[in-house]
Amino acid sequence: MTALEALRVPGELSARVPAEQRGAGRDDVRLLVSRGRAVSHHAFRELPGQLRAGDVLVVNTSMTLPAAVNGRVGGERVVVHFSTRGEDGRWSVELRRPDGAGATGPRQGGPPGTQVRLPGGHGLVLEEPLGPPEAARLWWARVPFDVPGLLRRYGRPIRYGYTERDQPLSAYQTVFAVPSRDGRGSAEMPSAARPFTEALVASLVRRGVQFAPLSLHTGVASAEAHEPPYPEWFSVPGATAWLVNAARAGGGRVIAVGTTAVRALESSVGADGVVRAAEGWTGLVVTPQRGVRAVDGLLTGLHEPEASHLLMLEAIAGRQALRRGYAEALRRSYLWHEFGDVHLLLPEEPAEEPHAPHC
Repeated sequence: MTALEALRVPGELSARVPAEQRGAGRDDVRLLVSRGRAVSHHAFRELPGQLRAGDVLVVNTSMTLPAAVNGRVGGERVVVHFSTRGEDGRWSVELRRPDGAGATGPRQGGPPGTQVRLPGGHGLVLEEPLGPPEAARLWWARVPFDVPGLLRRYGRPIRYGYTERDQPLSAYQTVFAVPSRDGRGSAEMPSAARPFTEALVASLVRRGVQFAPLSLHTGVASAEAHEPPYPEWFSVPGATAWLVNAARAGGGRVIAVGTTAVRALESSVGADGVVRAAEGWTGLVVTPQRGVRAVDGLLTGLHEPEASHLLMLEAIAGRQALRRGYAEALRRSYLWHEFGDVHLLLPEEPAEEPHAPHC
């Protein structure tokens, strides 16, 4: 159970369009800052003033894929969400039911052998579920074609019912996104980094904040289901490991931009607290019991009360700080979801010692 199970978020606090369609630009969102249980309110473009020289922002460079494609199962219309490519060439997919308004609703997957017709004369076959068949949303599918090519031609970004309308793929790319050599990417945007702009990044660099890139390709996480994340592919370069270790040794703070960055970084840290270059699949779920070893703070969006990500936030900030921050977010009508406002969780500032009087 998460720290916020009893919390209820009114529907009107869902961000329905990107910030640049509501205001002046991507960075025209609000920033809730929690330092321990102390809370303050800012514009996101004021982020440099909340950080200090020597801090390291760990950012996810995964590109968002146009991962939703129309299909048919027999005479039934479905939407296929392509989630993750496995090592054996298969893809994990989720079948969704079109809601008639451009978004989708949940649909039971399977059974094994189900054939799904796709545009361009392509098709896939469901083979086995990820998890117990009676509750599995994701299924491994055999796909005898180039999935990235299909997505480029026929795909669109995954969209949920709280959004107002379809958006171009560019609305789901962050300023840090770079193409991967193998065509891998994220089914859903690493959205904590969305408010960053080139100008804001330059301002942070001038302040002495450093950026450490890594990648974690996120799979689908439907709005109706709050189970822990499935295994995802990540890569932490040696240069990023060096930057993080150097910052910690020199008194700087390591602040992850998004829960994906936490998952990747914490998957590459040893019991000795040293981060090392690593890549592969991670099934790590960060909880208060497990704790964090490499991360001091987190910049993230606002999560649903039942979301398993809140266990990660509690591991970083503590239960009371999390409850206080979310109560303030509700009281001030912050906006939820990928186009919404953001929350910076930092360690509590130590109390300043009184200065000794001059002799």
